[in-house]
Amino acid sequence: MRHGRRLAARPGAFALALLVMLSLAVGSGVIGARWLDAPALAQRAADQPEGTPGKSDEWRQVRQGVQGNVSIPNKQAGVLIQSEGENWRAFRNGPLSSGGVWVLLGIIAVLALFFAVRGRIKLESGWSGLVVERFNSIERLTHWMTAVSFIILALSGLNMLYGRYVLRPVIGASAFSWLTGIGKLAHNYLAFAFMLGLVMMFVLWVRENIPNRFDWQWLKRGGGFFSKHDHPPAEKFNAGQKLIFWLVILGGLSASLSGLALLFPFTFTWFAHTFAFLNIFGAHLPSDLTPLQDTQLSQVWHAIVGLLLIALIIGHIYIGTIGMEGAFDAMGTGKVDLNWAQEHHRLWVEETRQRSGAPGSDD
Repeated sequence: MRHGRRLAARPGAFALALLVMLSLAVGSGVIGARWLDAPALAQRAADQPEGTPGKSDEWRQVRQGVQGNVSIPNKQAGVLIQSEGENWRAFRNGPLSSGGVWVLLGIIAVLALFFAVRGRIKLESGWSGLVVERFNSIERLTHWMTAVSFIILALSGLNMLYGRYVLRPVIGASAFSWLTGIGKLAHNYLAFAFMLGLVMMFVLWVRENIPNRFDWQWLKRGGGFFSKHDHPPAEKFNAGQKLIFWLVILGGLSASLSGLALLFPFTFTWFAHTFAFLNIFGAHLPSDLTPLQDTQLSQVWHAIVGLLLIALIIGHIYIGTIGMEGAFDAMGTGKVDLNWAQEHHRLWVEETRQRSGAPGSDD
């Protein structure tokens, strides 16, 4: 018989490793945001000295992105200066980078405060010594494939956004170049593992993540997280887990589409088509976008969605490791203590009992 305490003793090292990696990544952003590049002021026409083409009508037309004629197949080469690049660079190195730091610091601060006030959510009824299968091997494989690929994508993405401001001065240009090159390859290829994981998650769990009448009660009671004696009834997935599921599926889909636009530049025009659709409802958005403009918007959107997903997953990792006693076993071994299941997913236990005739088993 496997005792519940042995099942719950494993997430410590896992949580510590993730905490160290995320702290380093966020820390690099905090320090690096102070040295972010300023907007490309040198490219402004106003900076051109008197008597140079910078004051001429021809230069102003060039600055406005006028299309010239070229004999090579790449017609985009006819545009000497793409002025939106200044706006893209200023936004990426300004509000996007600094805002991302505050988002990540904010979620870590909220979780730290919650842990200081509430502490770890303990198993009130004690360990029964009986376990019930919560996730089978296919479900766990899907979860860990998606989770591991996402963590690598997150760390390599944070390095691309912040790493050169902190890591490069610390480890040197050569080591940073090698590390970033490896990270870029990992980011490009593991993206497909993440996409596959999203599809498998949707197929496996969409039916059990449809909202129902129990979810509102769970939300009104805060999931029982703020009271030591409140355990609102929940099915296999509670309302909080359903929210995470749909945010990961929809956010992951959006990040995947924008990521494909970056993997295959000038191939997809997601924003041009999206803006054209929204204009049907009176949005008045620019839909006549050049391929380069669409790619720039995809890069900005990819970073925004990625940062928000990282913040969401930090909270998910917290609950699944140090935040709740016994939670890690659900994806660690696939089996959870019967008392844990009854406290947090009572309706699912009752359904399991009716379906199999036995809610737990000696292991």
